Amino acid sequence: MASIYDFSETEMNGFTIDFNDYQGKVLLVVNTASKCGFAPQLAGLEELYQKYHDQGFEVLGLPSNQFHQELDSDKATSDYCQMHYGVTFPMTKRVAVNGDEEDPLFTYLKSAVGHGRIKWNFTKFLIGRDGQVIERFAPVTKPEKIEPVIVKALEK
Repeated sequence: MASIYDFSETEMNGFTIDFNDYQGKVLLVVNTASKCGFAPQLAGLEELYQKYHDQGFEVLGLPSNQFHQELDSDKATSDYCQMHYGVTFPMTKRVAVNGDEEDPLFTYLKSAVGHGRIKWNFTKFLIGRDGQVIERFAPVTKPEKIEPVIVKALEK
């Protein structure tokens, strides 16, 4: 795949997310896990989503149980994220971020920034309006620390 816009994912509700719909927008892709110690970042991600959505900012959460910290079902994950963190941004069905079952989106994102394995939940990839990966952020990087980079990307 040559472009971020060549991908699609499946939302927890079964609808297809076509990445063509993100053309011209700034997108933050995050691998999430409900039982992870970083799960409170979901509230910060939602805050950024609400604050900048009207300016063309999108957040996409991709739950992964690769590190054994996700709930038993997509419905349980969806309910938990909405109830505890007010998540309204799209969340996909569970994906693998490394290994033989790795979701092709993560293969693409990792190769675009030249970094290897996803080491933990809440690794974040910021994609610019032009579809290019701007930066990969570590799990420990809180959403509010990414805000200046998001604002700069939205200005382009």
